[in-house]
Amino acid sequence: VIGTIYTGIATATEAAAVGVVGALVLSAAQGSLTRATFASSLLGATRLYCMIALILSGAAFLTLAMGYIGLPRHLAEFVTGLGLSPGVLLFALALFYILLGCFLDGISMIVLTMGVILPTVTAAGIDLIWFGIFVVIVVEMAQITPPVGFNLFVLQGMTKREITWIAKVCMPYFFLMVLAVMLLWWFPQIVTWLPSRM
Repeated sequence: VIGTIYTGIATATEAAAVGVVGALVLSAAQGSLTRATFASSLLGATRLYCMIALILSGAAFLTLAMGYIGLPRHLAEFVTGLGLSPGVLLFALALFYILLGCFLDGISMIVLTMGVILPTVTAAGIDLIWFGIFVVIVVEMAQITPPVGFNLFVLQGMTKREITWIAKVCMPYFFLMVLAVMLLWWFPQIVTWLPSRM
């Protein structure tokens, strides 16, 4: 799957289809592919997709409502107007995105706020490639933040467990991502070394 993306043979969506074909081939080779298991997996995938689609439609409605009232933009302008040092600015942005993650999906958070935040980040002298990786990790961190992190609901639909239990067992991953952000801050070469060689 990754090889087809890196070699340019397939886009990410097409690579997902390659992954499905690969899984079917492996299942057939192991002898576990039957009509019953195939039908069961199709039904499970349909249920999961319908659940995710309903969550996404709810998030889209909330995003639209918040976009109309301008809340993300006002919050971003507030953070921008504080005139913080780069380290404090990144800390404030991390808290800001974690807070937004309680209400919005990742793409919506980035689209609604980046136009306001990016000039501030550029003016603070923060490397934009580094900042892109920082935002991806923080947004993913926000998606598992209780009480309404998007990925928590996806996991609830898959496991049929209580959201409080899922939030509790996801906390170690949250703290691992906090550690990842701290490592990126202490050692920015983790992000910038390879692009600087290109």
